[in-house]
Amino acid sequence: MNGGGYRGLFVTGTDTGIGKTVVTAALAALLRAEGADVGVWKPVQTGGLVGSGGTDAERLLRYAGIDGRPDSVASFTYEPPLAPLLAAERAGDALGVQTLLDAGRPLADRCAALLVEGAGGVAVPLAESAVVADLIAALRMPALIVARSGLGTINHVLLTAAYLRQRRIPIVGVVLNDGASAPDQLREDPSVDDNAALIERFGGIPVLGRFPGLAGELTARRLTDAARTSLVLDPIRKAVLHGVIEP
Repeated sequence: MNGGGYRGLFVTGTDTGIGKTVVTAALAALLRAEGADVGVWKPVQTGGLVGSGGTDAERLLRYAGIDGRPDSVASFTYEPPLAPLLAAERAGDALGVQTLLDAGRPLADRCAALLVEGAGGVAVPLAESAVVADLIAALRMPALIVARSGLGTINHVLLTAAYLRQRRIPIVGVVLNDGASAPDQLREDPSVDDNAALIERFGGIPVLGRFPGLAGELTARRLTDAARTSLVLDPIRKAVLHGVIEP
């Protein structure tokens, strides 16, 4: 626990389908390979049911090389591909921030730190009168922003960062994810080479690297190697393991 919150890092994104699951799993796999007692948590997932093999919780466990039950990693799962608030309401559930905090406590007590993957972006409706950023604030965790590498990402990252800062949520940095775009799009996009520098210049946020697009089967070893070679990892290690956010 960290000052009444949960120790670890909340991985959020600028959109849905941005690659949060892959980046979260890669960081978990790397930290675990280094001997850290790190777990993964997906508070709410929508768009499929556990057992399909394609839910975020199942992919988190598989990619990170963690032997666990998906239903213990995903506290709430809903089949419709909707914002968590809407999916829960259709199922007759009344989600609340405290409900989610209580659901994650067994995982938090079991591990030294958690890597938490959000649902969509920071302003996605999560519960009654609450969005994803409200959960991050209640957890008292810093945030890592995952964004696409190409055109449009500057605006999306700066707006996400501004929303987090309104709630006084520390931001560890940004990971640009090449896997969120088709390879042809990246090759033809002249903005890719300059986006990181402009995010740092206008947002005052460190860009910790560009995570590569990986074809074929994803394994803990492949993701660990990709994270080691493409990302600046010390700020992430310090935030997850020690609760230290570098200025």
